[in-house]
Amino acid sequence: MSTPQFTIRPLDPFADAQLLHGWVTHPKAAYWMMQDASLPDVEREYMAISAAEHHDAFIGEHEGRPVFLMERYDPAHVELVGLYDARPGDVGMHFLVAPTDTPVHGFTRAVITAVMRTLFADPATRRVIVEPDVRNTAVHRLNEAVGFEIVEKIAKPEKDAYLSVCTRESFDAAVGAAL
Repeated sequence: MSTPQFTIRPLDPFADAQLLHGWVTHPKAAYWMMQDASLPDVEREYMAISAAEHHDAFIGEHEGRPVFLMERYDPAHVELVGLYDARPGDVGMHFLVAPTDTPVHGFTRAVITAVMRTLFADPATRRVIVEPDVRNTAVHRLNEAVGFEIVEKIAKPEKDAYLSVCTRESFDAAVGAAL
């Protein structure tokens, strides 16, 4: 399989709300914790992210079709405040691949690789920080494949999570290509 090419654009909370609603409420998105969200709930959530100083959301497209959601945040101000010692250059990340009835082998790994390349394209990014649910074994495997290392188990209000860190060097070593 050749590596898919992705484009990433800022999320539009109004234009993308219907699309996102289908993604975040899908059974495969259980760890996104929005299973019971209404369309207005999704609009409000992404309007708040759009307005936030330390949190951004993006839509990833493949061949002109929206296929994933990416969130970037400053973990010193969002998600992990008081749960770990943030360093300059830390960037938090969430990603969600759109549900599909025709999965393509390797596609999700290609998505997380594209997300990481996008984050590390900013020279100020030194480490990417994630906090996936401890039960989400699929994402732990993906994270490991792109260079994340679990630092510790943390208790967040909504879940127990594995605080995981990926440096630029560990990403390069894992994917075998310098940025």
